[in-house]
Amino acid sequence: MAQFLESACDIAREAGALLAGYYHRGVQYELKDKYDLVTEADRASETLVVERLSALFPTHSILGEEGGQRQHSSEYQWYVDPLDGTTNFAHGYPMFNVTLALERAGETICGVIFDPLRQELFSAELGGGAFLNGHRIHTSPVAQLERALLSTGFPSRKRHESVNVHFFYQIAMGTHGVRRGGSAAIDLAYVACGRLDGFWEFGLKPWDMAAGLLLIREAGGSTSDMKGAPVSLRGRHIAVSNGPIHAELMALFAEIFQGRHRYPMPEIQPPE
Repeated sequence: MAQFLESACDIAREAGALLAGYYHRGVQYELKDKYDLVTEADRASETLVVERLSALFPTHSILGEEGGQRQHSSEYQWYVDPLDGTTNFAHGYPMFNVTLALERAGETICGVIFDPLRQELFSAELGGGAFLNGHRIHTSPVAQLERALLSTGFPSRKRHESVNVHFFYQIAMGTHGVRRGGSAAIDLAYVACGRLDGFWEFGLKPWDMAAGLLLIREAGGSTSDMKGAPVSLRGRHIAVSNGPIHAELMALFAEIFQGRHRYPMPEIQPPE
């Protein structure tokens, strides 16, 4: 696995440097649908990553967000998000990354998340721990949900159908707060290194979360879906935490799924 992880780190750094160049020059974006953006940087980064992986591991399958993929009969499958946080990137908001993860026979064995603006490389391999720029990381020791800081995200597609606003409000009222950074992979990495205590989201794709889920497990955290079942890369929702607050978080989610709200939504009052 060391060879796989080292290669993934090198490729992530190279793709990250490419993204940083585009970011500082500025790019135009296109719409994949009404809200979902894509830029030339997404495509250039994915082309680079897929070419590098194909050259190093020609028998491995690759699945990338922008359609760059290779299908083989190998038990190895790479998940690639060449630019996680495209909307941020296109608007000049400095939170985006490139992320890669490798799955063997259905189990994620290594993953990398690279933030090129902060030069932060998060990496993990199965059974080998989680690291930030080569230094071991661990999830936070926060033990009560009311003292936790969490993060979430909202979909670009079908956002009018998202129920997450209900979860957002309840969690925000019962904790130190909820952040919405716009980059799921970075949110997951921040849980792994203790900057956040938890994260949840609906409708993520395998390439959004594969590396981050491994990071959190290797850093000592907990992962599940929002109902406490084992998390799936193709599931409808995920929830991760530092570990100590996970049971309390699941209990609150259960109440919200049942339509029971601890904190009533305020009524909108007309201005005086």
